[in-house]
Amino acid sequence: MSAINEVPNPPSDAISSVRFSPDGASLLVSAWDSKIQVYHRSDEGYKHSASIQCDAPILDVCWGADSSTFFAVGIDYDVAKYNVHEGQDSKVVMSSHDQAANKVAYSKEHDIVISTSWDETMHIHRPSDNAFVPVKLAAKPFAISLTADRLVVAMAERHVHVYDLAALRDLIPQAGSTEAMREPLVVEPWQQRLSNLKFMTRDIACMPDGTGFSTGSIEGRVSVEFFDPALEKEAYAFKCHRVKVDEVDEDGEEISEIIHPVNTIAYHPVHGTFATGGGDGVVALWDAKTKRRIRQYPKLDASVAALDFSSDGTRLAVAMSPGFEEGKEEEEADPSLVKVYVRELAESETKGKPAKEK
Repeated sequence: MSAINEVPNPPSDAISSVRFSPDGASLLVSAWDSKIQVYHRSDEGYKHSASIQCDAPILDVCWGADSSTFFAVGIDYDVAKYNVHEGQDSKVVMSSHDQAANKVAYSKEHDIVISTSWDETMHIHRPSDNAFVPVKLAAKPFAISLTADRLVVAMAERHVHVYDLAALRDLIPQAGSTEAMREPLVVEPWQQRLSNLKFMTRDIACMPDGTGFSTGSIEGRVSVEFFDPALEKEAYAFKCHRVKVDEVDEDGEEISEIIHPVNTIAYHPVHGTFATGGGDGVVALWDAKTKRRIRQYPKLDASVAALDFSSDGTRLAVAMSPGFEEGKEEEEADPSLVKVYVRELAESETKGKPAKEK
């Protein structure tokens, strides 16, 4: 089994995202404590480098074209750009949504930053001059993911819309110079579909080869789907992050299984396998092609909140923090259960498994 190392100085509240820099030398961790933690790799592992104070809880972060620029979104509605070496003094607000901004992603192929918000819009930004254009979404967005050419947005009511990134980039010159001219544009998606999962989506991740994506739901299920309509029959879903029990609830009803949400999904950039993290505290690796579980790592003490593979696939960042599974959302997370780990992966550890013989 691969080595796993705990990262020092974790956040003090629930973690929202973890992101390796493009060169793997740095790690960002955002959290509900209104801070972004920065770590740099050394011979002894990832060491704490800086703590960036923000105005409100941060819901997502992503890196830009290199390992010095990153972007953040959060409860304060803002989409902000930072220089990792200059910290909070380098903050530039690129745009502001009308409600909390919950997801952000950068396309290196098209040099645009996409943010989504609970106001049912997404903003398409050009980071070179901070120009942006707002686009109307069909429903409240829950998760986004990119391929080299496509943006996938998973929303409420099972909506999944796929956009052409080049077409979104070309919208930016249409951005008005005044607020009155910033009414969200209605843009026809490249593809519209309904999720194969019946319950709320928690995360979505695109395959490295750009052929499809996986989504995870609150009902302990993962769906694997493909963009090509000819491959529609190849789509499938499976149950995971469920625990068999023999218990009785408060009403005297027998409980045979506890179902945990699939909080996070991350694809391995080299092998095309993927990892899921659940409310059961488990990280599992899966082979999408052969539909087999590769391995399951030892259970952690709290929910797995976020995952990210390094760009070379040799490391997996794992964020652990309470997921309020016991219905105590009004309480702050127990700081002792908020941790970040980096797992050093062996070469064969994330490779797929051969299909079972029929």
